[in-house]
Amino acid sequence: METEFSPQAALTSVLESLTSSFANFLPKALTGLGVFLVGWILAKIVSKAIRTAFDKFKINDLLDRLGLTATLKKLGLQDTPGNLLAKLVYFLILALFIQSAALSVGLLAVSGAITAFFAYLPSLMAATLVLLVGLLVAQFASGAVTRSARDAGIEFAAILGRIVSGLIIFVVGLMAVTQLQIDTEVIRAVVLVILTGCALALALTFGLGSRDISRNLVAGYYARKIFEPGEPIEIQGRQGILAGISPVHALIEEDGRLTTIPNSVFIEEAVRQ
Repeated sequence: METEFSPQAALTSVLESLTSSFANFLPKALTGLGVFLVGWILAKIVSKAIRTAFDKFKINDLLDRLGLTATLKKLGLQDTPGNLLAKLVYFLILALFIQSAALSVGLLAVSGAITAFFAYLPSLMAATLVLLVGLLVAQFASGAVTRSARDAGIEFAAILGRIVSGLIIFVVGLMAVTQLQIDTEVIRAVVLVILTGCALALALTFGLGSRDISRNLVAGYYARKIFEPGEPIEIQGRQGILAGISPVHALIEEDGRLTTIPNSVFIEEAVRQ
């Protein structure tokens, strides 16, 4: 015997199914909303506490003197370190509670994605820390090399400092990528070959073709520490006034004429009068 189709009965069945599903979902939704609100409030409190601590103990000023603020600005982060850390912690706490809320509601895909992100977070934080420390070291090394080269009378001191900084940043970048668990074996091999070739070329250049220049550069550095322009000088039986010391030559003024003497000879034979 066939059952007669009734639209009213079908509609009633659908409504009952929707009502049952909504009744089952409502407690989960309220639980998820409660978890989210607790996480949001906690994230606000922790974020404000971090900002207050940084302001009270003047940690931002300390990090500014260490050069971290300038390094962050080079990366496009214009805010203070304290505010950046507060925002980061805020979003991390919020993401953690969103993951719990999604799990309670039954959104397994969202919960799984956030769980995977937190599993990858230590590698990301390690890479960021390596990059920040490397940038600070590169900035310090660049300044030190530039000052030393400038004291030595090298005209391209700023360029030399930037080269050193670039090399350090490149190496640190590779280290940071390694922390992200990305295979860089091919890149490391190529870089090693290039750096070895550059080092060999520089060694041959300074060892064979530029021995006199390098010796005069070093001698000029010490000559500028010992002698001052304007001093009367006697060298190789000639008397004159020290007009200046260039990276590779000393300039002696004799009867209105300038005579150049290699710095290596000057520092060995020059005598003050």
